[in-house]
Amino acid sequence: MQKTNEVSTPKAAVLGLQHLLAMYSGSVLVPILIGASLHFTSEQMTYLVSIDIFMCGVATALQIFANKFFGIGLPVVLGCAVQAVAPLIMIGQKFDFQTMYGAIIAAGIFVFLIGGTFAKLRKLFPPLVTGSLITVIGLSLIPVAFQNIGGGSTAAKDFGSGTNLLVGAFTVLLILALTVWGRGFIHSIAILIGLIAGTVLGGLFGMVSFQPVIEASWFHVPTPFYFGTPHFEWSSIVTMILISLVSMVESTGVFFALGDVVGRKIEQDDLKRGYRAEGLAVLLGGIFNTFPYTTFSQNVGLVQLSGIKTRKPVVFSAAFLVILGLLPKIGALATIIPAPVLGGAMLVMFGMVAVQGIRMLQQVDFHNDKNLLVAAISIGLGLGVTVQPEIVQQLPKTVQLLFSSGILMASLSAVLLNWLFNSKNPQPEMSEEDGLNEK
Repeated sequence: MQKTNEVSTPKAAVLGLQHLLAMYSGSVLVPILIGASLHFTSEQMTYLVSIDIFMCGVATALQIFANKFFGIGLPVVLGCAVQAVAPLIMIGQKFDFQTMYGAIIAAGIFVFLIGGTFAKLRKLFPPLVTGSLITVIGLSLIPVAFQNIGGGSTAAKDFGSGTNLLVGAFTVLLILALTVWGRGFIHSIAILIGLIAGTVLGGLFGMVSFQPVIEASWFHVPTPFYFGTPHFEWSSIVTMILISLVSMVESTGVFFALGDVVGRKIEQDDLKRGYRAEGLAVLLGGIFNTFPYTTFSQNVGLVQLSGIKTRKPVVFSAAFLVILGLLPKIGALATIIPAPVLGGAMLVMFGMVAVQGIRMLQQVDFHNDKNLLVAAISIGLGLGVTVQPEIVQQLPKTVQLLFSSGILMASLSAVLLNWLFNSKNPQPEMSEEDGLNEK
């Protein structure tokens, strides 16, 4: 592994900016999606995006500045876990913001505490389980994308108008074109470019208001429990713990992939410290009212392409994220994106999530009827309760959350059925290349 002083400071700063831009759109999209779905005010949205950017920097710093208690010490960048979007929206709609953040705090504590024993638990999440779950996550969010493309609210008079559809379609087509024909850096920020260009087009049709940017302050200090004292509700906590376990499985693959890139063998103790750092990041996300954080795998490719294998560029990236997060006017810019533009980006993003789940399932031997049943029942249950959540409306409220969540139903079904059918013949673990937060 190269020494830090072999990379000049200006070059490290530029590489750090590249790391930031590669993960920026994927991470900022999470608070925008959740805030829009839960009808946050423009002031709340500005805070949400700004503090999310800030916490991405803090989470990255926790991981790269390793010590004997936490941090893996690899050039990793952390951002919001996309698999947390649907369950957090569901918790926020069923209960309230405080319950959502209480569940995140509890999940962070859980991840930190089980860091040393997760090597055994991760065997419960082979490609059969993880692939089924991620397929359901992607497919369950696509209707939300279409609602946004139509204009956001089905009750609005202009829902499904030609203008909305045009702006949404433009965003989708531009992202597709940049993803297919873009090269290098342009390819890696295709969604970000699509969001910006779509917003410009939406502005020409009068869809953009800069009032949130004008009203936002130039500087703010992160505030713990900004949305109030957290509430702890058991079914919400179980939901977020399961999502965190999936994130840990993906992070494991990223850790091993990066270890291979930088020529470092990843030991059991390294993994424990890496999991603990993610647990702390999730815990702080709950305290400062943002979201769960996970290691972003797209940044592994940047390390490989640049050939710079030290942590110095990522230190700059973490610093840039913290600085941007302290400037609310920067965060407010993300809140002016029109709903059709957001929907177009969501369609691409969550469609890719669903296909990523299918890609994971390609590792599974479906000539074995037991594996076929595990995937079929799990995906069927997950999508069934997503489309018809009213099927559990007669149950108590807390039980409703548990059984009306397609993601949670798919998780429980896949884990339990896989354990029942395959405990004597364990499935292979997930490949290093098959993380979810790649695009």
